[in-house]
Amino acid sequence: MKAVVNIALRNGVLDPAGKAVEHALNSLGFNNASNVRIGKQIVLDIEAKDKEEARAQLKTMCEELLANPVIEDYEIVL
Repeated sequence: MKAVVNIALRNGVLDPAGKAVEHALNSLGFNNASNVRIGKQIVLDIEAKDKEEARAQLKTMCEELLANPVIEDYEIVL
């Protein structure tokens, strides 16, 4: 089963990479871009008997390795 995990910094957590991209976009004349946030996306195949089992395994993967639950939120898409 194909799974996608989207990970982003929580609101209120400083995102220096996002600020750098926002500044670069503004420097290029894209003055309508603001509040840029950088995240990551992980795409993987997972073997599970059903979506509930897959979601539970992915949640554990995120909490133990893929995301930092203290400063990042994640979304699982199956």
